[in-house]
Amino acid sequence: MNNKYIYVNNKKIGPGEPTYIIAEISANHNGSLDRAIELVNLCSESGVDAIKLQTYTADTITINEDSEIFTIPGEGLWGGKTLYELYSEAYTPWEWHKTIKDTANSLGLDMFSSAFDKSAVDFLDKINVPAYKIASFEVTDTNLIAYAATKNKPLLISTGMANISDIDNAMKAVKGVNDSNQVLLFKCVSSYPAPPEAMNLRTIPYMSEIFNVPVGLSDHTLGTEISVAAVSLGAVAIEKHVTISRNDEGPDSKFSMEVDEMKDLVDQIRNVEKGLGNIFFGPTSSEKSNLQFQRSLIVTQDMSPGEIFTGENLRSIRPGFGLSPIFLDQIIGLKASKEIVRGTPISWDMISG
Repeated sequence: MNNKYIYVNNKKIGPGEPTYIIAEISANHNGSLDRAIELVNLCSESGVDAIKLQTYTADTITINEDSEIFTIPGEGLWGGKTLYELYSEAYTPWEWHKTIKDTANSLGLDMFSSAFDKSAVDFLDKINVPAYKIASFEVTDTNLIAYAATKNKPLLISTGMANISDIDNAMKAVKGVNDSNQVLLFKCVSSYPAPPEAMNLRTIPYMSEIFNVPVGLSDHTLGTEISVAAVSLGAVAIEKHVTISRNDEGPDSKFSMEVDEMKDLVDQIRNVEKGLGNIFFGPTSSEKSNLQFQRSLIVTQDMSPGEIFTGENLRSIRPGFGLSPIFLDQIIGLKASKEIVRGTPISWDMISG
């Protein structure tokens, strides 16, 4: 497997292509299909490329158990809830998926989802998603990854918490099914929200190099800066959780990006793409009109034929209509071949030995 590009609905994703921007709805529907559809519409207006869901039920991802190991510790966002309680609240009903997908597709957006078990893989295949996402917490489930790979669709795999061996095992699980399968890895920090100092964005080009696949960023930080920086370092896809308002009481609201912020992010990324450009030296088209204001050699005192050029009567100043300043030392000590008026840009026909 050695492919720095993947194709989602014939959209090419990889180096030199527009950054593929994914709006993760996750639990921000807050239990309402109407709200989910509203989010899709708002995300379309923000300029994203794709909508992503999460496909599980509480029973496919955990069991209903309230012992200590099944309870989220601490005072954080989900602290004190059992896993079953959290996932019962956060899941997206499977019967909504096709409606959300049809809405997204009607707006020109891709729609795919994170599959958390084999039944989710099969369900998503039936509604013809163009790709599968594997979440960070499932990156070590090589059986799930291998099963998703049997569908011969692009796999987008998040790598939060994963070491190089974990990622390598995930890649081998895909390769063991079909060496031609398309994979995109996401650099990710599985904290909610993630602190900027934990992001280690310089891993992105290194990850792409050692695994020979395109790499994006699944970004759980607040704000836009980290995603924009990732694009400048070579991230080819950005995934951000999105909500209508962080003041909502949904399980994912507090670390999600509001829709107007998503539009700002899309605009910033598109500007960064323009700014990255290509390897280039010389005046750009926007600079050419300013070449006249570069320094050049200008006669600064009236000169008679035969008069010697000195540092007083020939200087490197603006504007840029004379010979280049690199010739100054070569011309000093030579003679004027004709009468030259102060303010004249010097040219070779005005100089004699």
